[in-house]
Amino acid sequence: MTSRGAGQWRIHVVLIVAATLMVVPFGWEILTSFKTSNEVASLPPTLFPAEPTAGGFRTFFDKTPFLAQFLVSAGSLILRVAGQVFVAALAGYAFARLNFPGRRTLFACFLLMLMVPSQLFLLGQFDIMKGLGLLDTLPALAIPGIFSAFGTFLMRQAFLTMPKEYEEAARLDGAGTFRTFWSVMLPMARPMLAALAVLTSLYSWNDLLWPLIVAPAGDARPLPVGLAGLQGQFGTDYPTLMAGALICTLPLVVVFIVLQRQFFAGIANSGLKG
Repeated sequence: MTSRGAGQWRIHVVLIVAATLMVVPFGWEILTSFKTSNEVASLPPTLFPAEPTAGGFRTFFDKTPFLAQFLVSAGSLILRVAGQVFVAALAGYAFARLNFPGRRTLFACFLLMLMVPSQLFLLGQFDIMKGLGLLDTLPALAIPGIFSAFGTFLMRQAFLTMPKEYEEAARLDGAGTFRTFWSVMLPMARPMLAALAVLTSLYSWNDLLWPLIVAPAGDARPLPVGLAGLQGQFGTDYPTLMAGALICTLPLVVVFIVLQRQFFAGIANSGLKG
C-alpha cells in the first residue's frame, strides 16, 4: 500500500467513526420514540423496543397544538431567512465591491460582533420589540435574526471571489450599482445564498431562548418552546419527548435535502473549506 493510499485509508476511518458518533444520538432518538415509558426507565437500558408503539406520537399531538406552533415556526423561519439573505447580500456586496470611507473599520466591527455572546443583546432587543408593540407577534420572532454579522461575512466572501469583469461589462451597458448587484452579481451568488438559507433555517428553527422571551405562552409559541414544555419538573415522558423531537427535525431534513447541492457548493466557494 502506498503512503498516499494509507493516508486516505486513515482519513476514511476517521470520517466513518465521526459519522457514527453523530448518527448514534439520532438512532437512539428514533428507537426511544417507539418505546414505552417502562422500557426507557429499565436497567440495563434496552436498545430496541420489545413491542414498538406509536403512543409517544399520539401523546405528543394530544398535548401540543402542533399545527398552530408549526405555522408560527414556519412563518418566523420564512421571514428570518428572506430578510437575512437580502440584508446580508446587500451588506456583503457593499463591503466587497464598493469603496467608501471607513469600509475596513466598519467590517472589522461586524467581525467583532461574532465574538460577543448573543445573550448580551437580549435585553436591548426586548426593549426595541416592546417599544414597537411587537411582543407576542410573529415579526418579533424574526426581526432580530435578520441582521447577521456571520451572514454578511459569508456573502462578502462570495462576492470577493467573483471576477470584476462582469461588473465592468454591466457598467459599460449602462447598469447602475443596484442593477449590477441585482441582475449580475446576485444570480452568480446563488450557491452561497442557498448555504446561508440553510444555516439561517437551522438557527431559526432551533431557537429557544428568544422565542421563550417574546412569545412565552399559548399557541403563539414556536415548536421548540412547545417541545421544551414537555419536560416536567418531577418527571419526563421521554417517548413523547423523543417523538416530538423527531417530528420537529423532519422539516430541517427536507430543507437540507432540497438545497444540499447548492449548500456544499456555497461552502466550497466561501473560503471556509479545509
